[in-house]
Amino acid sequence: MYGQSSAELSGEELECTTVTVGRKASADGSVMTSHTDDSGRTRTSITVVAAKDHPAGTVKTLYRRRAAADVKGRMPHYEFVETGQIPEVAHTYQYFNSAYPCMNEKQLAIGESTFGGRSELRSDRGLIDCSSLCMLMLERCTTARHAIRTAGELLEKYGWNDGGECLTIADRQEVWHLEIVGPGAGKTGAVWVAQRVPDDHVGVNANASTVREIDLKNRDYFMASSNVFSVAEENGWYDRKREVFRFAYAYAPSTRTSIACRRREWRVFNLLAPSQKLDANSENHPFSVKPDAPVRKEDMVRVFKDYYEGTDFDLRKTLTVAGDSGRTVISPLANPFMKTDELKLHRINGGWSWRGERSIAVHYTIYATILQCRDWLPDEVGGLCWFALDNVASSIYVPFYGCVTDLPQTYRTCGRETGFSREAAWWAFNRLGTLAAKRWGDMHVVVDSVWMPMQAELFEKQTEVEAEALSLLRQNKRTEAVDFLTRYSNERGNTAVETAWNTGDYLWTVFDGMW
Repeated sequence: MYGQSSAELSGEELECTTVTVGRKASADGSVMTSHTDDSGRTRTSITVVAAKDHPAGTVKTLYRRRAAADVKGRMPHYEFVETGQIPEVAHTYQYFNSAYPCMNEKQLAIGESTFGGRSELRSDRGLIDCSSLCMLMLERCTTARHAIRTAGELLEKYGWNDGGECLTIADRQEVWHLEIVGPGAGKTGAVWVAQRVPDDHVGVNANASTVREIDLKNRDYFMASSNVFSVAEENGWYDRKREVFRFAYAYAPSTRTSIACRRREWRVFNLLAPSQKLDANSENHPFSVKPDAPVRKEDMVRVFKDYYEGTDFDLRKTLTVAGDSGRTVISPLANPFMKTDELKLHRINGGWSWRGERSIAVHYTIYATILQCRDWLPDEVGGLCWFALDNVASSIYVPFYGCVTDLPQTYRTCGRETGFSREAAWWAFNRLGTLAAKRWGDMHVVVDSVWMPMQAELFEKQTEVEAEALSLLRQNKRTEAVDFLTRYSNERGNTAVETAWNTGDYLWTVFDGMW
């Protein structure tokens, strides 16, 4: 009975990958979620929004983003239109405000991945879109369960005006996948389901709904809106007398057949749990799996830098040459980040469309996060946002602690608004990634020789930095501890930006004439 919408998932919605890690699946006991914002329109900046007390009667204005008509001389961008107002709460928490707000001062963290869903479910009557919901949860909540319940209450009352979205919500103890679709044209509300990742498992969402069978009697692992079954039945997408209810097939069936989605799911599990021996061509992979070894930060970075290298789906195979031994080898000019028409030219099936191949690392990533929540540490130290700009394959994650009161000026400056500028950090990484892709076989070796030692140093430095911050906190010197972590995060960010500019200059110089 599961039908299929004619327009479930557009190319512009195929924009993000998120990986989740339970506390018993991670090497250090942290709960992790993550996000790559793979978009051609979202802003490149990240800022700190401070905690605030609000007088009784205060209202909050909500906005919905939409693709702006491209203006000559400007990059593609979003514009924001007011949707309405809702009552403000008495106190809002501090949070990182990225294109999708990602972490607050209480170690609540959110990743995101769009799956589109059935076009018939879209409604313009609601006040809340995905970015706004992330903001509201981070401002108002301290745990994943609290965030999901709050989201459900807000959506029921004020309505969802976005397409199908998966939000991966982590706290100090656990991580959940929350999948949301609209209530139907002309209606207010939402249809949603949430499933918890077991503590010893890892999960992934790659632009496809992955929640299938649900057991609402098992409240420790499932939550859902009251209309989760009825909307599907009313529309003929589910017949309780003939079949088992599966959320993904009721509300976003074609995402389960997308190669670009399910191949990334396979690759994440293939990298972290190869013993599972999952089929790369399977329509369905497990919602989550137990990793073969505890997942480290280094493993997460490796996942997000991936473009199927070494597999049958290696995207560098777009260009091969005959080697000295007579065998075919990958050319130094092979670019794993080609666009659809270029891949078709080189006979790669499907190309960069949602029906064809796309890797985890892509050239159109705006920013990426790896978010750690650590219950054995105070919130000032325990919440940690590892933040990278542009294509992760040619970038580096820098540490922004959840308590910091400011971020580097270049990270706070949106490169989409400035156009090419040395004042915006994103342009340093975007230029470097664009250059490296032109002769990836040679240039990525140079880029890796710069970033890999620096990334390792940042990971190793954590012990020393956090020991100093903890010492200050034990002395009741919270302000000094926050200032110390703010300085450290800013120094690391500024160093990364300077290094990106210098490495780009080096590529221009050394490879001049070799294009």
